[in-house]
Amino acid sequence: MPTVTVDGEKSFEVESGKKLVLAIEDAGIDILHKCGGNAKCTTCRVEILGGDLEPPVPAESARLAREADLPSNVRLSCQVRVNGDLWVAVKNRASQQGIDAGPRPMD
Repeated sequence: MPTVTVDGEKSFEVESGKKLVLAIEDAGIDILHKCGGNAKCTTCRVEILGGDLEPPVPAESARLAREADLPSNVRLSCQVRVNGDLWVAVKNRASQQGIDAGPRPMD
């Protein structure tokens, strides 16, 4: 099973093919996902620090293209499937924003 490491603070195994946002949340790490995993917002974005990923799906590419000044290694965790080891940084946490994380994304 692949291992995901988040912000250097926690590493955990993930079932292959699981959405990254769900893997992060299920590991007890605070992550925003206001649109419920539909690539409509960018609150679940992560910075990919290492690992191999599939290219973004069209919905993810289109949504990220609407944002200014995002580094090329930023992805929407609701659109990423974990198929290998990953090192990521969560960019938005509900506790830091003082808001609810949002509806749980579907798998």
